[in-house]
Amino acid sequence: MLYLKRNMLSVALVSAIMAMSVSARAQDASDTPDPSAADSDKAANKAADENSNTLETVRVSGIRAGIESAIEVKRDSDSIVEVISAEDLGKLPDVSIADSLARLSGLAAQRVAGRASTVSIRGLSGDFGTTLMNGREQVSVGDNRTVEFDQFPSELINQVVVYKTPDASLVGQGLSGTIDLRTIRPLTFQERVVSLNARGEKNSLGKVNSDSDDIGSRVSAFYVDQFMDDKLGIALGYARLDSPGQADRWEAWGYPTDINGGSGNYVIGGAKIQGSSTDNVRQGLMGVLEFNASERYSTMLDVYYSKFDKAETTRFMETPLGWSGASLQNPGVENGVVTSGTFTNVRPVLRNDLNEGNDKLFAIGWNNHFTLSYDWTADIDISHSQADRDESILEMYAGTRAGVTDSVDFRLDPTGFPTLSYGLDYTDPNVIVLTDPGGWGQDGYIKKPQIKDELNSFRASAERAFNGGPFSSLEFGVNYADREKQRSVPEAFLDLINDETTVPGNFLLAPVDLGFAGVPGSLSYQINPVLDQFYNFRDNINSDIVNKQWKINEKVTTGYVQFNISTQWGSVPVRGNIGVQAVSVDQKSNGFEVLQGDAANAIPFTGGDTYTDYLPSLNLAFELPADNTLRFSIGRQAARPRLDQLRANNNTSLILSGQNAGLWTRDGGNPELKPWLANAVDLSFEHYFAKRGYLSAAYFYKDLKTYVNTEQGTFDASGLPIPEGFDGTPEPVGYYTRPVNANGGMISGIELALSVPFDMFTPRLEGFGLVANYSNTRSAIKFSEDGPNISVPGLSRVIRNISFYYENYGFQARISQRSRSNFIGEIQGFGADRTPVLIDGDTVIDFQTGYTFSDDSALHGATILFQINNLTNEPYRQIFPDSFLTQRTEKYGRQYLLGVTYKF
Repeated sequence: MLYLKRNMLSVALVSAIMAMSVSARAQDASDTPDPSAADSDKAANKAADENSNTLETVRVSGIRAGIESAIEVKRDSDSIVEVISAEDLGKLPDVSIADSLARLSGLAAQRVAGRASTVSIRGLSGDFGTTLMNGREQVSVGDNRTVEFDQFPSELINQVVVYKTPDASLVGQGLSGTIDLRTIRPLTFQERVVSLNARGEKNSLGKVNSDSDDIGSRVSAFYVDQFMDDKLGIALGYARLDSPGQADRWEAWGYPTDINGGSGNYVIGGAKIQGSSTDNVRQGLMGVLEFNASERYSTMLDVYYSKFDKAETTRFMETPLGWSGASLQNPGVENGVVTSGTFTNVRPVLRNDLNEGNDKLFAIGWNNHFTLSYDWTADIDISHSQADRDESILEMYAGTRAGVTDSVDFRLDPTGFPTLSYGLDYTDPNVIVLTDPGGWGQDGYIKKPQIKDELNSFRASAERAFNGGPFSSLEFGVNYADREKQRSVPEAFLDLINDETTVPGNFLLAPVDLGFAGVPGSLSYQINPVLDQFYNFRDNINSDIVNKQWKINEKVTTGYVQFNISTQWGSVPVRGNIGVQAVSVDQKSNGFEVLQGDAANAIPFTGGDTYTDYLPSLNLAFELPADNTLRFSIGRQAARPRLDQLRANNNTSLILSGQNAGLWTRDGGNPELKPWLANAVDLSFEHYFAKRGYLSAAYFYKDLKTYVNTEQGTFDASGLPIPEGFDGTPEPVGYYTRPVNANGGMISGIELALSVPFDMFTPRLEGFGLVANYSNTRSAIKFSEDGPNISVPGLSRVIRNISFYYENYGFQARISQRSRSNFIGEIQGFGADRTPVLIDGDTVIDFQTGYTFSDDSALHGATILFQINNLTNEPYRQIFPDSFLTQRTEKYGRQYLLGVTYKF
């Protein structure tokens, strides 16, 4: 195992400087590259310079053009990066950015409601990475730092660069990596371009719920133009998505072994058979204004806005089985699991649930670039990013009248859907009424999570070019970021105005289709009208709910200095950079302390801390003969703690009776948490051939110096008020369970990637090619001295991707497959909190084909496109980690898209 100490990092960096200084003595000053072209691939305010440097007389488009552009950026970068480039204006290779990211080496996406949403990098979940837009850190609509990439219309993104190794000038970098989303730059175009796109889509599952749609659409429009002798450029983009989603779903409560009739075997404790329909409407708007006022000053203003409205209707039968008063009869056992039998005395809960959400994202940035002299340039950048989320999660219950029970025959499928057969007709409104069949003390429930996230930042930087020596330039600067995020989740019980209530006929709908599990259907009705007419709300004042109300403020000042390297070691050209960031953080959290469960009298509580971390980094790229590049990187990387772990909330209680009477306990967040820190080493070899060909092999190792773990400690409880009803003397020391900083652990892996144009073998294969990658990652963290090593969240041991494509004579086609092994993911669980789950590996296949009309055609500028996403209807599956039995299975159907693009 490799252990990297802080002083070893320093020695490595100093040694590199000395080596470069010695090797540079024989280098002639005339060999030094033009300083204006040095290291243009930064995820910072020099993105405009980079794009202008890649300006060509003729712009090409299509699958091969996107691959060529991505390889060019990857090859020229001083860091180890992965790149996605748009095939044409307003057209990334996939429907969503997350889908495209998941095809890159070492990256994987988690599907949420059938759509790729969050992305892990090198085995670490989104909490350990950061997302930038045009080099600026972005906020998120989720309750932590993880960005949900389905918020960003792919039509409005021109390029994505994933930095696997950072440099000192990359502000906002993450521990796992940094994803930079880049919009277009209008002055990289030489003429006005207008692009219009429209697609229709259909889901193969049809309408699972009768009040849903299975047909949707996507439209987008782009306008790019230049004025004032190409000194002023403007780009405007609009994208609208109206995409219905459908899902067949079943979920098991669990598998107890102590059920009467189970004889010590695993028995299903309860089952949910669900039919879900989602209406997704997202609108995005992008604008860029670029002005090259003179040779000494240029400025650029870019704006991005996205509004995403979601409404998911889920109707289902939830049946308490083993964990209820039901009796198991005629059990059939296979491999220690009761896979078939009959439960009697069951009373299913029929639910009509409605989850609605409204997300808004806004980002604006203004960059000013100054050329002070031949040797000096400077930049000033100001930006604002804001995210808002308002949700409503509604549950409504129905069932048989009091005293009426049923029996159900069941058969489980280890990997698919079960088959259940009930005795009663659960679509009959004369049998089913609004009630509380589960005896839960409520007739429904509603939660209203709210998120507000805001970030303001200011950056000033300068660069000094050198005419000789080992360094091409010196960069230094400072960035100040002020971020505030707050969350609250008001909740309430639903009580029927009257007791058992029959749903009026004018509110009834066709039953939800649950035939995938052998159930003919379940009673369905119009949710909002029934809610308004038959229910009252009763606020839920509980310590768990108060615990979800918090506000976090982070003021982060990042200063950096970086030497850009351009030299030779012997006959080998060497480029790269060496530098250090000083990151000073002032974090503060506002929350509540709840004593003895008295949430109505919660006490405001504030906590926080300040600290400074130093993050040195070295990136070297050796340009070897025969189009080979060897890259080496070493540095310290950081990821700030999850925001919900920084909350100042805590619940404190005195145990009033039993063996531990008189003992104080406390649980909550920790506003004094420090970041995850890792010393990282990367080594990568890349061989480039043909125009679209390359082969790369990389190894990385991250030695985790600190990480965040939930542990138990002690606190001084001597001054706490003694609750009424306790006559003894409490212990002066209590036990506190909360997140703390721990140390010890590692993540390492190998990454292989290949891009092959088949015409290199024979001209007859012109237009054919493949892109493939493979990664194998392992991790281990000790959560206690004697405890076992466990995997980190988001890590799939093996990730594979492969795409075959053809593009020639106007025709284009591609079939892609991405797969990942099991991993620990997170979903929105009970109480709207993030819940860790073990997600089974999956393999998703997508296909697309199209035709672009030639220049001499009357339809010149038009392209027709047909796509099938999730070609094999791959299921999403969660499994219980103790038994590896199915917890949840979902199938989303295939998505068909047919459309046309017209560009002029």
